[in-house]
Amino acid sequence: MIDRRDFLKLSALAGIGSWAGFSSFTSFKRSGIRSFSLCTTTIVLKNNPDFFNLIVSSGVTDVWMPIFLNGYWPYPMEDLLFWKKRFEEKGVAVYALTVPLGHPGSSLGNDASFDTTPQRWPRSVDVDGKKYSGTSVHPIVTDENCTAIQKASQAGFKKMFLDDDFRLARSPGNIGGCFCPEHQQEFLDKYGYAENDWNDLKQNIRERNLTTVLNSWINFNCDQLTASFKAQQAAAPEVDLGIMVMYLGAEKAGIRLTDYKGSLMRVGELMFEDRHFSPVKGKTDELFSALFHRRFVNPEMAFSETTAYPPTKLSAKNMAAKLHITTIADIRNTMMMSGLDPFPFAHWETLAPTMKKAAAMHRKISGQKPEGPFKHYWGESSRMIGTDKPYSLFLASGIPFEVTEIPASDGWTFLSDFDAKDVSSGKLKSNGTTFIVGSGTDQNPSGMRFLTENLSEIFAFKHEIVSKLKGIPYVEEDKPVVCTWYPKIKSVLLWNLSETKESFTIKLDGQIRNIEIDGLDAELIKI
Repeated sequence: MIDRRDFLKLSALAGIGSWAGFSSFTSFKRSGIRSFSLCTTTIVLKNNPDFFNLIVSSGVTDVWMPIFLNGYWPYPMEDLLFWKKRFEEKGVAVYALTVPLGHPGSSLGNDASFDTTPQRWPRSVDVDGKKYSGTSVHPIVTDENCTAIQKASQAGFKKMFLDDDFRLARSPGNIGGCFCPEHQQEFLDKYGYAENDWNDLKQNIRERNLTTVLNSWINFNCDQLTASFKAQQAAAPEVDLGIMVMYLGAEKAGIRLTDYKGSLMRVGELMFEDRHFSPVKGKTDELFSALFHRRFVNPEMAFSETTAYPPTKLSAKNMAAKLHITTIADIRNTMMMSGLDPFPFAHWETLAPTMKKAAAMHRKISGQKPEGPFKHYWGESSRMIGTDKPYSLFLASGIPFEVTEIPASDGWTFLSDFDAKDVSSGKLKSNGTTFIVGSGTDQNPSGMRFLTENLSEIFAFKHEIVSKLKGIPYVEEDKPVVCTWYPKIKSVLLWNLSETKESFTIKLDGQIRNIEIDGLDAELIKI
């Protein structure tokens, strides 16, 4: 339930459905450029009667309802179908989501009874032998999730996400997998390893040493997770099934991203509270992860993880700012959520106009490929054994960037410590790009340039190279701003990472453009 002040705000907002041109969002949905989804529950809708009208009038095109959480069925199907029918009568599509494997910690909100998987599900075992709930695949887990997607299909749900998260690692940066006796024996039998190899594997994991046995373990877990996904898809092939990947989720978490090409994918984010998202690096880390995952999913099938958690810990301005990440990464579907409890309803006063603006910008840049001399790269070692700490602040430099799947033939490529080690060992080679590394004791690394990951060093480097930028726009000022360059439409999208209004000077050869952008806002500029 909400307090009286929030209730009055909600009632006022719900009564102005035409405010800010909300009715125009129907055209965005039909055109396939940008959709806006919201996750909510039947209990929230029942307890807050005005919330339904607010959702319908806000620009939300799709609602996602949880049906199966951590092994529980918390919501009666008749309640789900009641609200599904009400939304569909207003032109809002309704889909389903599950938490299929269980989360290893609190992630749902007030109802703690759903935060731990039921006793009939085997507990996960970490590399040190400790048991915990969630992020493990056993036959009973897959079987019950197959039943869940079948029930969703029978109830008329045409799309479903395996949510929060579909992974086998306890948290970002962990090398995952369940080390229970059953999985141990299955792994040893599959690859022909002995007991000593199992001990070596655990030591390799602790040392993050990508040996043959560790590579086998990572592939084993990827096979397990992919098999579970395929079994669920086969249980109801008429349902479009998608996965939610965690922040920088990849092979070390059991997620072989190439296995899910052609499926819906919710890209991984992490900065769910103001204290994490407000720093400039919080924003660039979040953008980095979204750009990485977009390598593996078409924009039409990509969804954001626009999350506030705990629900009241992310301000409206920061939640609205996350919409610009979705635009820059050309993720066509924004999905907003906050566990089982709603984020403050007053947020919609800020979100609704930002949604409208983001959709209008997205229409103009959709399908365009960003280009620039700074290169976004996340290599094999980062994906397999890394700690998920990217060198991301270059995205705030005001220099355009592009995403590369292999080392580029030009420009400057910013590496994580783990990918930098591959350069030093000769495993990773440049095709002409200059590798940049930002930490470590060696400040003269062979084959790389050392540049500490802080804005003052990065801005100094910017002034060192701008004279070499021919036919490439850049922001002159030393202010944190993401500069995305779309040469085919001769446009720049600037995202102001400061919380205050800032003036920016865009230079392109002899051309100069000046623009003011509100704090955390974005603008698309033709040059």
